[in-house]
Amino acid sequence: MNDSIITLDGFLDEETVPGNTQGTTARFRLTISPTDETVDETMLPCLITDPALAFSALTELVPGEELRITGHLQLPQSTGQQMCLYVLTLEVLTPLPEQTTSEVHIERNGPYIYIFDADNTDVPVWTESGTWVGIAEDPGAIAPLLANYERRHSTGSS
Repeated sequence: MNDSIITLDGFLDEETVPGNTQGTTARFRLTISPTDETVDETMLPCLITDPALAFSALTELVPGEELRITGHLQLPQSTGQQMCLYVLTLEVLTPLPEQTTSEVHIERNGPYIYIFDADNTDVPVWTESGTWVGIAEDPGAIAPLLANYERRHSTGSS
């Protein structure tokens, strides 16, 4: 088998997204750079399959944080497969200032997943396959956000 356990430090540049409809897995991309040059950066897809660690990543990680992750690196075995790091451990090395800890819960409505945060009125929304839909400014703005998303995707525009 073409995988090994490695530890990498990098930055979370985008939101962590649910990897499945139950919210028991999470996906994110870690930006790794051996130098400070943008041309040397690599984006590594990562998957968390441990439900507790996935929930923590979905509710606590903030884009911009520096992370140390350890996991199994799986290299592509054939054309069309993607390299992926299956995360076993995750540590925040450099948290963003003034982070707040709040009560967060994930809700599913049909093919959509919402994350409600008690300290924030914004509601991030994804499809069950992990495609980013957008942020509703408050729970009342979810329906218009979904209608706009469905209208854009039914006409083939993005």
